[in-house]
Amino acid sequence: MKFPRLGVGLPHCGPHANPGAILEVATAVERLGFSSVWAFDRLLLPVSCNGENEYGLPKSNATIYDPLETLTWVAAKTERIRLGTSIFNALYHPPVILARRLATLDQLSGGRFTAGLGQGWMAEEYAVAGLPISRRGAGFEEHLAAMRACWGPDPVEFAGTRYQIPRSAIGPKPLNGSVPLLIGGISQPAIERAARLQAGFAAVFQDWDTLRTQIFWYREAGGSGSIVLRVNVDEFESPEPTVPFAGTITCVADDLSQAASEGVNEVFFDLNHGNLEPSRQIESFKALADALSL
Repeated sequence: MKFPRLGVGLPHCGPHANPGAILEVATAVERLGFSSVWAFDRLLLPVSCNGENEYGLPKSNATIYDPLETLTWVAAKTERIRLGTSIFNALYHPPVILARRLATLDQLSGGRFTAGLGQGWMAEEYAVAGLPISRRGAGFEEHLAAMRACWGPDPVEFAGTRYQIPRSAIGPKPLNGSVPLLIGGISQPAIERAARLQAGFAAVFQDWDTLRTQIFWYREAGGSGSIVLRVNVDEFESPEPTVPFAGTITCVADDLSQAASEGVNEVFFDLNHGNLEPSRQIESFKALADALSL
């Protein structure tokens, strides 16, 4: 069987999130031969008077360590494993500030960092960031163009409709000229944008038909980058499969093989939304690593 590269979502959210747990998982999966560790972004979890949230997000989203600081912490304590965000909401941060933060992490990690970026979708997050939600779309494209200008040769200068950078020297620069980028999205315009902007595609698994359609949109629009698939499951070791990527290790391996055949380059499992303790996560990842001979 052919398998995609394998990664792990770090326990930087929910009741088990703490510096020790983050490092325990990161160093364990590096030893086990996994390719990458990932962190995601959420500014807040809106709740109603009775404590419920209208978006149906897991309660683990109420506590989330900042992804860039989390990955910097992990970079200092690991040697080989790659580091990624999936997804970091770029628009909440001015382009020059975010470009410098991403380039700094790229430098501190020795070039191991991949930035998976998105626009964000939650009105409450846009409100606390002080931005109109209409900044999405063309504003996101201009934001990325401004960041890429920052990573180019000095002097940097950018004159956009929404963002301007005066003629300046701006550093640090990424080690290899640019931070590798993935762009997340669900809709066809968002996925085609990833292709048009010459970035990889960060997908979230919903079902096989949806994944095939999304990959078709990306490749048909000229996308040639990596396709990285996030898989959110409470746990993937159970006597019988209930959803894809859950069940016996053999079932999970079959699903990974199918993902590779669909054109997915990397799959990472996030087991942090079902309150699974980090030590149990590591046990599951070890069983998977042994089964796949990582």
